[in-house]
Amino acid sequence: MRDKKTMQLRSAVSSLFRSALDFALPPRCGGCGTVVDETDSFCADCWQSLDFLGPGGCSRCGLPLQATDAENCAVCLARPPRLDRIRAAVAYGDISRSIAMRLKYGRKVALARTMSRYMHPLLGDLPADTMFVPVPLHRWRLWGRGFNQSVIVARELSRRTGVPVSLDSLRRVKRTPPLKGLNLRQRRRTVAGAFRANPQAELRGRTVVLVDDVLTTGSTADACARVLKRAGASRVDLISWARVVGPSRLDL
Repeated sequence: MRDKKTMQLRSAVSSLFRSALDFALPPRCGGCGTVVDETDSFCADCWQSLDFLGPGGCSRCGLPLQATDAENCAVCLARPPRLDRIRAAVAYGDISRSIAMRLKYGRKVALARTMSRYMHPLLGDLPADTMFVPVPLHRWRLWGRGFNQSVIVARELSRRTGVPVSLDSLRRVKRTPPLKGLNLRQRRRTVAGAFRANPQAELRGRTVVLVDDVLTTGSTADACARVLKRAGASRVDLISWARVVGPSRLDL
């Protein structure tokens, strides 16, 4: 009971601090830094440059479906992913990439609030047993970077939804090289065996929503889903800020 009251007090203090900060500093566009009217929003130019994906597209992977009444894309029909549902707020492009990079490497943690604002509507109605699980980093990369950007985004989504974040349900036990420049098959081979579910985590029968900043081929998320389902999760979804839509952009 004391721990619950402590968490509620911390949340109230954090909200008060954010309100005071928003009052003292004018809100700025998440893309270019121009002063805007609303916190965690974009100026007109950046807004028009962003390609918002929305809730439509393939019911499984979320990719846009062109001129068809089909519910699923051909890829998902031929080889269904282990993830039950994949959604991303925007297509990967210059501005969405800049936001993800500034959070990851520039430590602009306030951008996680902006990202979560546009990710949140795509979650839909979540079961009561849902938990957010950030895609984990290997401990060496975590120590080098100092934080996991997916954890920060997951906490912002938790603040908006009340869904808890689990940081110990999934671990990255294998250090893998950067996936930049690898094709789909090479990426899948590289991340094979890289993740392990915590045997102490309460995953059986639960709905897990993986949280990541950028989705490229989905190889990493698919490897995570495989491990989580083997550990008993009944459903594994993925929500991300941006995703690569065209195959020409797999050079991340």
